[in-house]
Amino acid sequence: MARVADERREPPADPRRRVPSTTLLLGDPRLSEASARLGRTVVKAAVATAQQAVREGRIGPDDAVGAALAALPAHAAGLRPVHNATGVVLHTNLGRAPLSPSALEAMAAVGGYTDVELDLATGRRAPRGRSAMAALREAVPAAEAVHVVNNGAAALALAVATLAAGCEVLLSRGEFVEIGDGFRIPELLASCGARIREVGTTNRTRLDDYADAAGPDTGFILKIHPSNFTVSGFTQGVDAGELAALDLPVVVDIGSGLLRPDPLLPDEPDASTMLRAGATLVTASGDKLLGGPQAGLVLGRADVVERMRRHPLARALRVDKFTLAALEATLRGPEPPVHAALHLPLPQLRTRTLRLAGYLARRGLDARVVPCEAVVGGGGAPGTALPSCAVSLPDGLAAPLRTGEPAVLGRVVRGRLLLDLRCVPDACDGDVLAAVLRAAGR
Repeated sequence: MARVADERREPPADPRRRVPSTTLLLGDPRLSEASARLGRTVVKAAVATAQQAVREGRIGPDDAVGAALAALPAHAAGLRPVHNATGVVLHTNLGRAPLSPSALEAMAAVGGYTDVELDLATGRRAPRGRSAMAALREAVPAAEAVHVVNNGAAALALAVATLAAGCEVLLSRGEFVEIGDGFRIPELLASCGARIREVGTTNRTRLDDYADAAGPDTGFILKIHPSNFTVSGFTQGVDAGELAALDLPVVVDIGSGLLRPDPLLPDEPDASTMLRAGATLVTASGDKLLGGPQAGLVLGRADVVERMRRHPLARALRVDKFTLAALEATLRGPEPPVHAALHLPLPQLRTRTLRLAGYLARRGLDARVVPCEAVVGGGGAPGTALPSCAVSLPDGLAAPLRTGEPAVLGRVVRGRLLLDLRCVPDACDGDVLAAVLRAAGR
């Protein structure tokens, strides 16, 4: 009898029949919401991963939706938000300046159709980004006219193409600067059709050196602020006011985007001072000390700026509506995060740091507060140290914090991980606390 029962036993069910269908899984409200946020293709790939896990017996059919949700990325794009706890305010690898809430709101507002080149009152075409240009003019009254391109190097390239194509650019040998990723200023100038005429020596350049080098083939005199290194000792340079006396156009690339003097950064050149001193043109970056989006700022004499604006290359370097909106909101709006981080009072920072270290210590972690120095970074104010403090933790937490969700990036110094909260909004201290506890398995 037992043998007959064995013979009537049904064969094992085909594992494929236990796998929930794609249609069934995609119909789950949680995955439907994810499709609306991340895109159907991304969600279908996560569903396929979950189905394979059911097929292989690693999870049950009822767990398929949860597995698909767990396989989804947190964001629609590959770029991930990072809490910058390095103490480097303008961290190039982290995108330099974080935008203010008002700039982010302005970008969201122009995400659809917008009047970027339209006068709604007349229904006719209008100058592109006119309100952003007006805001930049108001921020730098010394500029007769302004223009915006897609980054600082582009601003300089457009100046060269407009004023010195086929001509000489006079540049002090001490200003032959290499910027990020191996790009060099002299090579940038040459690529735009200019010939470089070296002036002076590495450490000392005088007004007579420029005067002797000037000639009928001179397009303009260029001054490059060495924003990522310093030269000290037996040095001499020539300022924009002295150069203006030579009756040649003077272009000053200040780099960092400081529009007005800042007592915290007394050695950092600013656009207003350079223009008042006699510079024909000033170029700068928008995503450094200004605290705005990546952009190249062009400020100066009206006829020169207009020539640049009408140059054919200007179209290739044009900024989009998001940059214009974020730039205007940065110029007109409240204090941007970069300015707040640079000027954060040390007692306020120390209070936050002590609170975070105390929470972690009470949970059994080796956490303590140590003094340290923060830096401006990002090609701004080299050699300027900002007194700061940090939570010191075992360096083994660096990798899990860096790869966690949210990602927290600190810096490792002599076998300890330092988390400097200077660039972390105080509203996010709880996020950092939770991330450290997760990384430590607590």
